Amino acid sequence: MLKKFGLPRLIILIFLISTYVIAPFVGIPITTALSDTIIRFGMNAILVLSLMPMIESGAGLNFGMPLGIEAGLLGALLSIELGFSGFIGFVLAIILAMIFAFIFGWAYGAILNKVKGGEMMIATYIGFSSVAFMCIMWIILPFRKPDMIWAYGGSGLRTTISVETYWKGVLNNIFGEISQAIPVGEIIFFLILAFLMWLFFRTRSGLSMSAVGKNEKFAQATGINADKSRKQSVIISTVIAAIGIIVYQQSFGLSNFI
Repeated sequence: MLKKFGLPRLIILIFLISTYVIAPFVGIPITTALSDTIIRFGMNAILVLSLMPMIESGAGLNFGMPLGIEAGLLGALLSIELGFSGFIGFVLAIILAMIFAFIFGWAYGAILNKVKGGEMMIATYIGFSSVAFMCIMWIILPFRKPDMIWAYGGSGLRTTISVETYWKGVLNNIFGEISQAIPVGEIIFFLILAFLMWLFFRTRSGLSMSAVGKNEKFAQATGINADKSRKQSVIISTVIAAIGIIVYQQSFGLSNFI
């Protein structure tokens, strides 16, 4: 049974339980600790989910996740710049982010297909360099919304932008007071995405992606286009990461650009 459950999972479970046991002795109520854990899960679950397609296709961990995050931030900024707020602003931010993420993911996937065997090094470089590049772009992009740009000089994005008046808590607000302790909306949103991913991996494209990850040579011998499957996995990972950062943003209430 232990072998089936896995030693890493057991270690994580023991660590988690121990934190709840210790919490009251350091002045933290167990209810608060449990609530904070669930809230953090809701905030970060979709970002973790974005890792799965690339792992499944054998492309490795999505070290290029920053590309998806940058796409998500771009979508959110454009939605704010256009003056949208509430659920409509949140949905528009996701739609715009998905467009950017598709483009970034397509280019990123094409690069990874050219450097098979060196994905970790190249992906890490792309991830860090994209963050550095966007730090420059946040300064020069012509945003004009007063609560996004520096008051002094009238240009350049602030390092931290609040979405308090735009779509903070928009997912959880749907379910009223119960969401103050448990992020019901975020968890349901995550479960929907997880279910859609589960369905995808039972389609022809999803099965092809899994086959490439398990044995690329055998998959190619059966007629599967390995490069296409890998690129699809990168695009999906990048798009989900873009959605994930917007969900995180609406939960946390702030966007950081440094």
